[in-house]
Amino acid sequence: MTDIETTTVSEEGFASTSQVGEFELSIDALDEAGPNPNAVLVADYASCFLPAFRVGAQKERVDDLGKVQIDAEADLDDEDDLSAVRFTIHVEADLSDEQFDAITERAEGICHVHSALKPELHADVTVHGGAF
Repeated sequence: MTDIETTTVSEEGFASTSQVGEFELSIDALDEAGPNPNAVLVADYASCFLPAFRVGAQKERVDDLGKVQIDAEADLDDEDDLSAVRFTIHVEADLSDEQFDAITERAEGICHVHSALKPELHADVTVHGGAF
């Protein structure tokens, strides 16, 4: 049984449109008709890590983080392959460094994208509380 199905089509050039369920996503290797595949991967990683961070907080008995924002950045090597990913997480709640470390560790175990990436591409995470 298949759990995820997508269809990706390119009529010409380097842009493609992917159908994911009822959603359509435009991706362009040249960043003209949409973000490039590496940028989409970094955004996907962050959008997976954020809810995992919230679940990690709940498991650490922190029920209200308030607003959470991930600023993600990545480095590319000479062949335009991802070589590093960094997350700076801004959290409205003002918790201790120890609490944020525990939440981050749990989030790393929960985030499916984190699990799917080779270890050298796991995000280097910095968290700032009382951010909003």
